Amino acid sequence: MMLAGFETATHGEITLDGRPINQVPPHKRGIGMVFQNYALFPHMTVGENLSFPLEVRGLGKPEREEKIKRALDMVQMGAFAARRPAQLSGGQQQRIALARALVFDPKLVLMDEPLGALDKQLREHMQFEIKHLHESLGITVVYVTHDQGEALTMSDRVAVFNDGRIQQLAPPADLYERPENSFVAGFIGENNKLMGVIEDLSGDKATVRLTSGELIDATPVNVREKGQKTLVSIRPERVEFKPAMMPDGAHTLDATVTEVIYMGDILRVVLRVAGQDGFVMKMRNTLGQTKLAPGEAIKVGWHPQDARALDP
Repeated sequence: MMLAGFETATHGEITLDGRPINQVPPHKRGIGMVFQNYALFPHMTVGENLSFPLEVRGLGKPEREEKIKRALDMVQMGAFAARRPAQLSGGQQQRIALARALVFDPKLVLMDEPLGALDKQLREHMQFEIKHLHESLGITVVYVTHDQGEALTMSDRVAVFNDGRIQQLAPPADLYERPENSFVAGFIGENNKLMGVIEDLSGDKATVRLTSGELIDATPVNVREKGQKTLVSIRPERVEFKPAMMPDGAHTLDATVTEVIYMGDILRVVLRVAGQDGFVMKMRNTLGQTKLAPGEAIKVGWHPQDARALDP
C-alpha cells in the first residue's frame, strides 16, 4: 500500500530507480498493480480494459493499439480483445489483469496474492508464466503471498515479515536451508523441532542435549552460550530411514511410527522421536519400498549439517 501510494509511510524513504517517491501521487508513480480479485472493468471489453491506463497517460490511438496487442500476446490472449471479462475463465481474467499491469511499461509491478482465487494446477502454471514474463521483460515485481511454496518458486529474494518486521531477507535457497531464527524455520516449509539445551559450542558446531537425554550435533544459529535452551530444526526430507546405510557422522535415533500417509510421490511418515510426537519423515515412493505400520519401532538418521540449533 505504501509502495503504491495509498498509504503514507510514517518514516523512511521509498525510492524507485533512485528517485524518491514518498510525495508522488499514486497515478504518477508509474507502477502496475495486479489484484487477487482481478479488478477488471466488467462493462469494458478486454481491449478497452487495457486501453484505459494508456488513455489516462494521453497516448494516441495507434500507439495504444500497438501496446495492447503486444501485452495480450505476452500473456497468450491475443484472440480475446473483443470479449468482456464475464466471458472469460478465472485464469483468463488473471492473464488480462496481468497484461493491463504491463501494458504501459511500468518500472515496477505490485502483485497482491494474484493467484489466490485459482485452482492448484492453474495456480502453479501461472506461477511459471509470471516468472518467465519477469525474466523476459526485466521488470521488478514485488509479490505478496502467504503461500510459502509460491514464494520459493517465484522469487529471486524473499522477505519474511512477522509483526511488521523483516525477519530475514534472502534468496529462496538461503531462506530454506539457512533460516536465521526459529520463526523463519517454522514458517518456510515443513520443519521438525526437537527441544534441548546447548551442551557445547565451538565455531560452527553445537552439541545439544535433547530433553530425552540424547546428544546430537547441529549448526548453531542465534545461540551464543552453553546452557542456553534451543530448538533444533531438521527438514523432513533430510531424515533417512535405515540410517545404517548412511555415511559415518550421521546421527541415529530410535523412533516409533505413529502414522503413515500416502501422498502419491511421497509417503509422509509421522514418528515419535526423542520423546516428542509429530516428527515427520518424507520417503520417496519407490518400487519395493518397505511398508511401515503404526506402532513399528525403527531407526532414523540425518547428517549433523542438516540440523540447525536455533533460538527456542
